[in-house]
Amino acid sequence: MRLAEPLAAPHGNGPREEPPASGEALRRQIPWHLIAPLAGGIALIVAAQRWGKALQASGVRLQLGAPPLTGSVDPRLPAAALGAVLLAALVIWKAPAIAASARWRTLMVVSFIAAGGWALALALTDGIGGYLAPVASPANYLHNVGRVGALGPFLRGFVANLGTYTTHVRAHPPGMLLLVWLLGKAGAPGPGAVAALQLVGAAAAAPALLVAFRSWAGEDRARAAAPFLVLAPFAVMFGSGDALFMGVAAWSCALLILATAGGGRAQVVLAAAGGLLLGAALMLSYGLVLLVLVPAAVIVARRRALVGVVALACASGVLGVFALAGFWWWDGLMGTRIQYAESIARFRPGGYFLVANLAALLAAVGPAAWVGLTRLRDRRVWLVSGAALAAIALADASGLSKGEVERIWLPFMPWLIAGAAWGLVAERDEVNRGANVRTIRIWLAVQVVWALGLQLLVRSPW
Repeated sequence: MRLAEPLAAPHGNGPREEPPASGEALRRQIPWHLIAPLAGGIALIVAAQRWGKALQASGVRLQLGAPPLTGSVDPRLPAAALGAVLLAALVIWKAPAIAASARWRTLMVVSFIAAGGWALALALTDGIGGYLAPVASPANYLHNVGRVGALGPFLRGFVANLGTYTTHVRAHPPGMLLLVWLLGKAGAPGPGAVAALQLVGAAAAAPALLVAFRSWAGEDRARAAAPFLVLAPFAVMFGSGDALFMGVAAWSCALLILATAGGGRAQVVLAAAGGLLLGAALMLSYGLVLLVLVPAAVIVARRRALVGVVALACASGVLGVFALAGFWWWDGLMGTRIQYAESIARFRPGGYFLVANLAALLAAVGPAAWVGLTRLRDRRVWLVSGAALAAIALADASGLSKGEVERIWLPFMPWLIAGAAWGLVAERDEVNRGANVRTIRIWLAVQVVWALGLQLLVRSPW
């Protein structure tokens, strides 16, 4: 018996029955480029959370209330969160067009204001008290301002007296404490002035990254990064001094990268300015020495040895001035290592934090960064974002960052966000014509929801 043949479609424009898709075709239709990094990121965070809870249940003192993050799980939905939602909605709606077509200087100013506004709106979800609480913490800088006194004796005795200072002062060079002291001398004492300084410094990182990416990778890459730098989830950590460190370090790197693009007197001036800021950054945080990898990569790629020499000389000059005044940077680092070894870190297992630190990093940069970096194929962008990743890897392997990296690694994070942004939109290659508006808005919305989740589910000490 002969099987009936399928009915042939009539000639002309009539409907045609498509054969069912094969298993291979269906597999190709699955967006693995999205599913894999999202599932991997969530899996790492969940694994770090479960592992941390298990360690705590067995008596290990992690001192993490919401592993892999510091703080405590405290779900809340205050009415003030509506302000952050409305601001985020406005930025999501307007940012793609502004990033694509605004004048360059306008874009830099807008990115600075919007980044600061987003961070402030997140902080104010817990009211003005919640905004100022991290700065007023007994572990922070304000509690030791009265001990500065005369600069000479203070700097000469800083390392010897390190164990008598509060936690954050012991963990850093004296630069931040001196800044807080100077604010008081200038008539702006108290947590409000310090919180404002940190917020302004953090917001300044956004235009700095735009300058750096425009100089090295092109204006289209910089413009693509702008909306994601503004609405970065790590803005929930701007209540720490590391937020200010992020801005200072970002401008140091940006000026050094900008110096490699020119020549003559301008090159030397920019290199000197970047070097001086690098020296200032090193007096704020020891760990920022690793971020030198970012401008160094560009200096080597463009073969601008003069920029490196001038920058190194100027940075060394800053450290030398402090040394003459009584504080030698290397002695401070060694003293801090001793203090760190005697702190809660001695109870924290290194193997766990090798993993948990990376999970905290993923939580701070958000899902768009996970996906964008896995899709990034641009070699120029990878040079700087990859250098930041290398710095993070070194910081993780050092064992000197057992926990709290969601704030400690803030200076590295904008370089990941900016690179990931190009990975998200580069396929269309039409950033300036607005062809990616829908894609940009979707990923910005994902970042906003993630940031609000961090802010409203975990009560962080910063």
